[in-house]
Amino acid sequence: MIRVLVVEDDPVAADAHVLYVNRVPGFEAVPKPAHTAAEARRTLERTPVDLILLDLHLPDGHGLQLARSLRATGHPTDVIAVTSARDLAVVREGVSLGVVQYVLKPFTFATLRDRLSRYAEFRSAAAEGEATGQDEVDRALATLRAPGPAALPKGLSGPTLERVIRTLRAAPEGLTATAAAQAAGLSRITARRYLEYLVDTARAVRSPQYGHVGRPELVYRWLTAAE
Repeated sequence: MIRVLVVEDDPVAADAHVLYVNRVPGFEAVPKPAHTAAEARRTLERTPVDLILLDLHLPDGHGLQLARSLRATGHPTDVIAVTSARDLAVVREGVSLGVVQYVLKPFTFATLRDRLSRYAEFRSAAAEGEATGQDEVDRALATLRAPGPAALPKGLSGPTLERVIRTLRAAPEGLTATAAAQAAGLSRITARRYLEYLVDTARAVRSPQYGHVGRPELVYRWLTAAE
């Protein structure tokens, strides 16, 4: 079992990430996530951890500062960075500190599951001892590389899907297809197609909203625990 410490300043996101980790076979999250770098250090002092799921923007410092301090003290824990930043200079610095993967926010459960599964495969290969040659080394390192994006149903695009996801996540009370379309700058028909796709992939739920004369409207809500 690979033990994971979630370090995330947003309490809601932190609890969700703990749920995500626990849904991946072979992984177990430390029950209490850390919301600051100081909390992370205290947890690491008393709890064995194999992997840190590390938000880079913490209230008491940059996540890479925490990674740097861990490396300076000889702490062997691996790091998967979680960030909304697209700065490749930060990515390069993270690589130098031993960050094994980057996950860009917002991400789906499937994305995190893929990264964790690849990390587990790499960890298993590394535990086998000495490689027999260059090919075996290359194969081990290749397990950490993310595959191409999963194919969406015909007519759906990744950027538009991300726009709808951001819109829905920003409305915890839920949105009708009409409201989502207005907020995302899409037609109602287009918004509804993406919302139904999120329901079909267990990332959103829909429920009828009553209160007006006539047929009830469907309200879509982001399903945080199934992200």
